[in-house]
Amino acid sequence: MTLRPVVRREQMSDAELLDYVHAAVQAADSKKALDITTLRLIELTSFTDYFLICSGNSTRQVQAIADEVTDQLRQQGLRPMSTEGYNTGEWILIDYGAFVVHIFTENSRRFYDLERLWRDAERVDFPELATADSGKSAD
Repeated sequence: MTLRPVVRREQMSDAELLDYVHAAVQAADSKKALDITTLRLIELTSFTDYFLICSGNSTRQVQAIADEVTDQLRQQGLRPMSTEGYNTGEWILIDYGAFVVHIFTENSRRFYDLERLWRDAERVDFPELATADSGKSAD
């Protein structure tokens, strides 16, 4: 299988792209990522179409989430254009071109507050995550 980065929306439908984003969300969720948020940026920027933002409790968990997202998308034939921050694990950015995955420690997420910076973006909800999250207890 030839691995490729996700191309821009001009070369695939939004539904196809959203399927890849959904796969990344499911991968993050499988590693117990916290507060998974997906933002649709198509109307706001030209450098990417979606952000997936989530958190982990520790740098090890952040790295494990990143590994799972990368592995699951690799199985679908995708490879990231670049990955930043993996060694420190405070904020890992995985750039797939048409979407970018941001995985933070909780402190780093509060500090950078991407949801506030991109507050005009449309939020994309995946119903099965809302159901799963409602059953998780807060520590």
